Amino acid sequence: MSTTDQPVDTAETPEPEPAPEPVSSGVRWKRFAGMLGITGALAAGLVALTAQGVLASSFSISGMPFVVTADKLEGTGFEQFATIDNMIPNSPNQGDTGGQVVVIVSAIDTAELTKLCQTVSLGSMYLKITAGDANTPVSAKTLVVDSDMISGNATFNKINIGQDSSTFNGKDGEGNSIPDRVPGVNGGEGVFGQNAETVEILNLRQNNYATTAAVFKLPHLRMAFTADGC
Repeated sequence: MSTTDQPVDTAETPEPEPAPEPVSSGVRWKRFAGMLGITGALAAGLVALTAQGVLASSFSISGMPFVVTADKLEGTGFEQFATIDNMIPNSPNQGDTGGQVVVIVSAIDTAELTKLCQTVSLGSMYLKITAGDANTPVSAKTLVVDSDMISGNATFNKINIGQDSSTFNGKDGEGNSIPDRVPGVNGGEGVFGQNAETVEILNLRQNNYATTAAVFKLPHLRMAFTADGC
């Protein structure tokens, strides 16, 4: 039989499926920030207070975290949302973060903290600050803390969970009045947030990158270099 007499298979050969794109193990900070819509959200949220001279301008973080503990935190007016803090270009502390740290912003209109302790690790020692014993707690007005870890036993009254953090300014998307828990502080549009009328946290522990307050009173303040942290 000649080759021209052989049956011909007319079925089309399936095209090979495209190879899957490699998955990057690193965090794409710009893409992540775009998804959240919150790059610079903290600075934007504090514009009103900064303009009034209530708070200092937004600052570049050092990138050195500090631990804060307290036996008890009590606050009136509470808000919480996410943002990204930035270090200076080519900061020696940026590591593999690209100079950006994703943080939880916790804002409290008026706060009291019992037996406050704050430490910064300096390698072989700590810089420790203590203040506010049981009779004279630390007090703060418009306290704003940027953390990547918070723990404790918390109780919230009249809490809203899942609220758009851009509406923490006392207005919803249609301009209707809603409770303004911490006047002048709000996050970015579409960013998950929660707020409450009051907050109490027992055995508070935070890993922080920045703290801002309109007023911060620390009775019985003591600052020293120590061998142990909080």
